[in-house]
Amino acid sequence: MKKQQQYQLLDKKTVHKSYTRWIMFNLVATSYEFLEAFGFAYSMEPVLKKLYDPKSKEYREALKRHSIFFNTEPQLGSLITGITVGLEEQRALGNKEINGDFINSLKVGLMGPVAGIGDSMIPGMIIPILLSIGMGLGQGGNVLGPIFYIVSYNLIAILGSRYLYYKGYELGTASVDLFVGDVAKKVTQAITVLGTVVTGGVAASYVTVGLPIKIQMANATLDIQKILDGIFPSLLPLLVVFVSWYFMAKRHVSPIKLILAYFIISFVGYGIAYGIMAL
Repeated sequence: MKKQQQYQLLDKKTVHKSYTRWIMFNLVATSYEFLEAFGFAYSMEPVLKKLYDPKSKEYREALKRHSIFFNTEPQLGSLITGITVGLEEQRALGNKEINGDFINSLKVGLMGPVAGIGDSMIPGMIIPILLSIGMGLGQGGNVLGPIFYIVSYNLIAILGSRYLYYKGYELGTASVDLFVGDVAKKVTQAITVLGTVVTGGVAASYVTVGLPIKIQMANATLDIQKILDGIFPSLLPLLVVFVSWYFMAKRHVSPIKLILAYFIISFVGYGIAYGIMAL
């Protein structure tokens, strides 16, 4: 399909309203049965009202079509919303190659590839990088750290998703090639590896666990932490990272519960260590 001309039946205000609804309300009224479906339908509503008579059968069918199960990474997922808007416009213009089943199949087909790339890129790479910079700036109680993270993340998310939305609307089905095929798989794998490296770097820099146990001997002091560092430096932080990953990924323990557990363990452990050193 050739690159379509923008705003043939839709105007800029309607398209922008659709994008704003998606980026603001993509996770509204979620459930296991629908997830982002209602957010998607809500973003499509102004477009459908512009293309079809709200009392017509076409309008009802289109709104129903966009209310079925939908789930993807929201920021990169704006590309799918933009593509769908463009396809609905082409369908309303009378393009016989595009029907409701084609639009729905394309949405469903893009959910997985876009989610794979988006989840690897945003939670797996961008967020850890921004958090590491923010934590570095925020050391000592500097308010610049959280401000940097909030501003930088929102700028990247909003500007990036807006660009992808309009690019999807502009290219239509031609943008599918960006997220399907061998190239997309290689990009996803590269981003996943990079995200893993970044997460490991953040953990190594900011996770600190020590055993402040020093046993007084007859002629010397036995420092347990120095012994562990001599055998395997940063062994305890590494174990904490693996244990955290295991409980969250395999046992589905929430981060809040894990933090509370670590607090209790630290409190009890400090008491035990203090008692040992007092002997």
